[in-house]
Amino acid sequence: MHMLKRDKKDEEDSSSNPYANLEKSAVLQEARNFNDTPINPRRCCHTLTKILYIINTGEHIGTMEATETFFAMTKLFQSNDPTLRRMVYLTIKEMANIAEDVIIVTSSLTKDMTGKEDMFRAAAIRTLCKITDSTMLQSIERYMKQAIVDKVHAVSSAALVSSLHLMKTSYDVVKRWVNEATEAVSSDNVMVQYHALGLLYHIRKNDRLAVSKLVAKYSRQALKSPYAVCMLIRIACKLLVEEDAGHDSPFFDFIESCLRHKSEMVIYEAAHAIVNMQNTTARELAPAVSVLQLFLSSPKPTLRFAATKTLNKVAMSHPAAVTACNLDLENLITDVNRSIATLAITTLLKTGSESSVDRLMKQISSFMSEISDEFKVVVVQAIKSLCMKYPRKHNVMMNFLSSMLRDEGGFDYKKAIVDTVISIVEENNEAKEAGLAHLCEFIEDCEHTSLAVRILHLLGREGPRTQQPSKYIRFIYNRVILENASVRAAAVSSLAKFGANCEDLLPSVLVLLERCLLDGDDEVRDRATLYLHVLKEHQKALNSVYILNSLNVSIVGLERALHHYTTEPSEVPFDMKSVPLETQPITDQKQVIGDVGIGKGPDKMAASRQDIFAEQLGAIPEFAALGPLFKSSVTPAELTESETEYMINCIKHTFAEHIVFQFDCTNTLNDQQLENVTIHMDTSDDFEVLCYVPAPVLKYNTPGTTYTCVKLPEDPISVTASFSNTMKFIVKDCDPNTGEPDDEGYEDEYVLEDIEVTVADHIQRVMKPNFGASWEEVGEENQIEETYALSAKSLEEAVKNIVTFLGMQPCERSDKVAEGRSSHTLYLAGVYRGGHESLVRARLAMMEGSVTMQITVRSEDHSASEVIAAAVG
Repeated sequence: MHMLKRDKKDEEDSSSNPYANLEKSAVLQEARNFNDTPINPRRCCHTLTKILYIINTGEHIGTMEATETFFAMTKLFQSNDPTLRRMVYLTIKEMANIAEDVIIVTSSLTKDMTGKEDMFRAAAIRTLCKITDSTMLQSIERYMKQAIVDKVHAVSSAALVSSLHLMKTSYDVVKRWVNEATEAVSSDNVMVQYHALGLLYHIRKNDRLAVSKLVAKYSRQALKSPYAVCMLIRIACKLLVEEDAGHDSPFFDFIESCLRHKSEMVIYEAAHAIVNMQNTTARELAPAVSVLQLFLSSPKPTLRFAATKTLNKVAMSHPAAVTACNLDLENLITDVNRSIATLAITTLLKTGSESSVDRLMKQISSFMSEISDEFKVVVVQAIKSLCMKYPRKHNVMMNFLSSMLRDEGGFDYKKAIVDTVISIVEENNEAKEAGLAHLCEFIEDCEHTSLAVRILHLLGREGPRTQQPSKYIRFIYNRVILENASVRAAAVSSLAKFGANCEDLLPSVLVLLERCLLDGDDEVRDRATLYLHVLKEHQKALNSVYILNSLNVSIVGLERALHHYTTEPSEVPFDMKSVPLETQPITDQKQVIGDVGIGKGPDKMAASRQDIFAEQLGAIPEFAALGPLFKSSVTPAELTESETEYMINCIKHTFAEHIVFQFDCTNTLNDQQLENVTIHMDTSDDFEVLCYVPAPVLKYNTPGTTYTCVKLPEDPISVTASFSNTMKFIVKDCDPNTGEPDDEGYEDEYVLEDIEVTVADHIQRVMKPNFGASWEEVGEENQIEETYALSAKSLEEAVKNIVTFLGMQPCERSDKVAEGRSSHTLYLAGVYRGGHESLVRARLAMMEGSVTMQITVRSEDHSASEVIAAAVG
């Protein structure tokens, strides 16, 4: 008997769906029940539920079928059964966009909306507003106004929310209901007050002055609804951002006063708002942090979670401000809610001292197995930031991360750990050996191809530079034997890098590569064949080109150039210098490597910003013969102040023998229209302005673009200049409301800021993973060496200034200066205009409070070496 009961309970607990096997035609046939006399409410409700299920599961219902069902359903208004009536309202809303002539039920809905049955009125309003278009809205406007100020709170809220939806199609009608909405704000009901304030804001949101008055008015009144106060805080925050107001603004004072509100919801919203404001100082954060600290000891889990999560965010930018909460956060490490415990521990990791690292790691390990992968990733990211902060503690954290790698987990979790270990290896030379060892152990059992490939590339780059490179060969060759084709190909490339870098390992590497010639995958065989032949030549230049340093071209640009070459046959061989270079982002090297990592990404290679510019410029007839685009400036130069009547930004596009200046213009005057807009440029140097491509018209607040093409001087050493700029145009007065010009216009001009063309505009950044090999490859033929005294006060400042001024890519993390060092060597790589590879080795020394630099430049072109060597001086 006991067994029977258990089986019956299991059957009841099973999640079977009674609507799973519905057929559309059978359900629509059931709609004939709506014509029964008398109406059977229970059977009709069941049929309507089936119809709603079919619609919401994506089943297509034809217009004719929907219309027939809809007209049958209108008969159900004869029944006063409350449940059936609510189902009718729901079905009408769902069928509003499928059936035809749904407007026929307007009179029935209006009757329910204005009737005495309060249970029907709110739902009828929502349904009526769903089917009413802008032409019919005026006929029910009077009823809507009455409903907004109705004494029944459900009716009033329904009218207010429906009004918000109607604004999308009938803004001009709804904005006339502002008086009723204002009256509704004074309601005693918290939801009515909240919805009324929301409607008022959306009516006025395009008028900043009106919104300011709205906030000023209701911030002085004590709104009863905590939801309404929260909305008021958010509106005030938006105003602070839009007006770029400081913390002396009355809006900020209002937000700060909400920290003392009686509602916990409002207090948290105010604290959250202050924490997320830009340029907030530690002193301004203090009241918000104090409030959040009180929430940490709240008996409510929601408040503890919210406070911990917000303090976690504060710790990223102002860790010192959160230090006062460390004791409370430590008490939360043992919280029964593991989400709270995780956030508490990660916050402590960001704010803790170096001496507390060991203790925190022990506490983390006690509950890591109990939390989800999502929170494990948060912990890993916190460990990463802590390791950057306290590099001497890398052993403790590296051991902890390696134990996490051995645990079960999904791709995102494992990827976060691998990213962290790689960043530690790249930032801390002392951690390199341990990090590589842990990663080698991980790929023995790694089931994620992208992670294995990434680790193999890292081993190929960093392994040969360790004290015992031979110990990594076994781990790499194991991948050739045991893994899939993608991993085997990456392992072959990694082996070749060991052979190119380590003379004593070359014979062994050649033997292993010869074995790979029999691989079943053509990609693996092709790589092995190429690397084998290159290594047998024993030439450093060949090793650099084909093994150690990859091809620095844009994939999208290469595809376009090859397609163009095949469609227009030529006797001239294809030149790789005609292909645009791959643009390097101006970020820390660890971020560059992280972005380029082989993880989840789009299947198709996305066009870069420069590829898009090349396509846009190539479509302009005046620039079609300029050749391939070499470089576009990363940051637009602002030629006007932000408050002036015209906003002009300039982007410089460098070609082989020309520079095209792209001017993005915006007219901020609503009573003027500009036509035939050009930017005239003057310089005393040998630069020659060839042509202007005008912007035909600049309407109010509508951006337009004009171009100026300048030919570079014949002298290869003359590459820098300063241009004075004047915008010339025809201005026409126009009606601010219609934007139509009133007269023929007159010529006018506007003086802009000057533009500088610097050495950096002629150099494209490229990454050289192995700088030493590239240095030997370029050779001493065009080498130039100079010595300069720099004005920088520290080595860090000198390195930053040199990288910015030359516009070249730092290699081998040489832009990071070790703490306490008095000397440093900076390695820079780039390609000079014309496709000439250029390298810089700058030896810096700190002497008597100033920095001395010995710069050595190697390039494929002697003029490029001269320009770069002379630039810093």
